Amino acid sequence: MDMPTPDLATLARRAEIVAALRTLVTADSVIDDPVALRVFESDALTAYHQVPLATVLPASTEEVAAVLRWCTTNGVKVVPRGAGTSLSGGALPLADAVLIGMSKLSRVLEIDYDNRCAVVQPGVTNLAITRAVEARGFYYAPDPSSQIACTIGGNVAENSGGVHCLKYGLTTNNILGLEMVLPDGEIVRLGGKGMGDSGYDLRGVVIGSEGLLGIVTQVTVRMLPAPQVARALLIGFGDIEDAARCVAAVIAAGIIPAGMELMDRAAVNASEDFVHAGYPRDVAGLLIVELDGVPAECDFLCGEVENIARGNGATSVATSTNETERLRFWAGRKAAFAAAGRLAPDYFCIDGTIPRRELPHVLREMTRLSGEYGLPVVNVFHAGDGNLHPLILYDSNEPGMLETAEALGGDILRLCVAVGGVLTGEHGVGVEKRDLMCDMFGDDDLDQQRALKAAFDPAGLLNPGKVFPLLHRCAEMGRMHIHGGKLPFPDLPRF
Repeated sequence: MDMPTPDLATLARRAEIVAALRTLVTADSVIDDPVALRVFESDALTAYHQVPLATVLPASTEEVAAVLRWCTTNGVKVVPRGAGTSLSGGALPLADAVLIGMSKLSRVLEIDYDNRCAVVQPGVTNLAITRAVEARGFYYAPDPSSQIACTIGGNVAENSGGVHCLKYGLTTNNILGLEMVLPDGEIVRLGGKGMGDSGYDLRGVVIGSEGLLGIVTQVTVRMLPAPQVARALLIGFGDIEDAARCVAAVIAAGIIPAGMELMDRAAVNASEDFVHAGYPRDVAGLLIVELDGVPAECDFLCGEVENIARGNGATSVATSTNETERLRFWAGRKAAFAAAGRLAPDYFCIDGTIPRRELPHVLREMTRLSGEYGLPVVNVFHAGDGNLHPLILYDSNEPGMLETAEALGGDILRLCVAVGGVLTGEHGVGVEKRDLMCDMFGDDDLDQQRALKAAFDPAGLLNPGKVFPLLHRCAEMGRMHIHGGKLPFPDLPRF
């Protein structure tokens, strides 16, 4: 995986750039010490790292605007960063770019219970939004496993999901409005507290844009009333393909659980060793299904799901009887990624999404690919919406192992696309899937996406090297003129 070659002229101006930044924000909000910059050298895709040119920590929308305006005027690249929990390398710094960290913009600005929304700054953590409103019986629905650390600004950038997004939607379904700073320093507002917009859905364009279009400085989120009751079922299967078929059967029956997660044997045992959630260890696959609503509805649906599960080969079913037990059931799943870290020195987390009906086939193929590459794969995923999170175990101390893990991950993602799925469900493209974009999109598709990027960021200074493949068949938006049957510059590498 390559990143753009650093611009030597920009590197030579480092002292000038740092001095200018210190005139735009307080001096201690600019970090240029080589040791201190190491904190920002990577995000959660830790296989790749690069110390940024400098880091700026603005404390207001106006400071963000000032920094962006100066960088655009002076041709300096910018990489936005939230909490650094991105698993796709979306916040990976560049050696010739200023990294703008949003950690100081961490206040809940307004809670509007009448309109069931809250206005927060991008540095507020996902879980903190719920904590701010739960005393009044409300919560924020999207709940990534990293919700204790990940911030709403990063969630917007990646269109993050989570356990309960099957019923309540992804980030894009729970955001009403945004304030954003464009590369030239202009501050714009998209959406608001109302449910409808007029004109183009620019809010929808920005959510999931991975920091390529602007930097979000305020977010208006939907608050939902907490359900009267929620119950979780632990359903064990002797064959993980039976568990996969059960997922499709539950949805086909017209039941939309609040969440439906699937873990394979390795994930179950690793989580149980780590959290002691009470998971059965003798299962090949474990489904966690949560139903919520009024008590009578939950009781009925729990019974329906159990019947469907047993009809699909379930060997055990346990239903939570109180809130403490429900949270314990989920504790293992929430800690699964951390628990898997005990199985190997490193793992590579993939994020692809497939149609639910393809789950059994894809699980078989992943087992085949795992054997072909000689690397174990641990499966933990949002089964209800077909969002896979296979964890490829490897040891980066062994030469070539990272490259082998990447190759296996690439084949898994190509498999997802081949069965009618997509490259990502919630982690984003970043650098991890960047060079696979041509497996999913044609030239015309990518050209349109680049044109949209250029409409917001004509100089291409925001988060360069992410999402779009670095190499292309042409120098300008996919176009190439062939004269006399001769390829121009035949020595250049091309797709």
